[in-house]
Parts: sequence; structure tokens; C-alpha cells
Amino acid sequence: MAILGRIERYLRQTGMPRTKFGRLAVTDPRLVDDLRKGRDPGPELCARIEAQLARPAPTPEAGR
Repeated sequence: MAILGRIERYLRQTGMPRTKFGRLAVTDPRLVDDLRKGRDPGPELCARIEAQLARPAPTPEAGR
């Protein structure tokens, strides 16, 4: 499956906002939007995205 499809599934399953995913994965809140618009990530960026996909989603902090 393409990397964007895997990200989209992760976002649906975790309820994480796309901007938060981008910040956590590669410090770029526009990552998902850029990928949706056709950005082609290189191997290093893909590795960082894959690492985020492998991590469990952070739990919401109490009181937020």
C-alpha cells in the first residue's frame, strides 16, 4: 500500500489530526496535505513516516 494510504488508515484508526501526525513524524504539519497534493517523499522521509506509523498513537493528556 502506498505511504499516503497507510497514513490515512492510521489517522482514521487513531483519530489523530493530520497536522499532529506530520509534526510527530517529520516536524512538518503540512506533510499529509502535501502528500495529498502529490508530494513524492524520498527514502529518508518515508523511513521517518514508517517509524511514526509503527509507534502507538499518543493518548490524550488529561484535562485537554
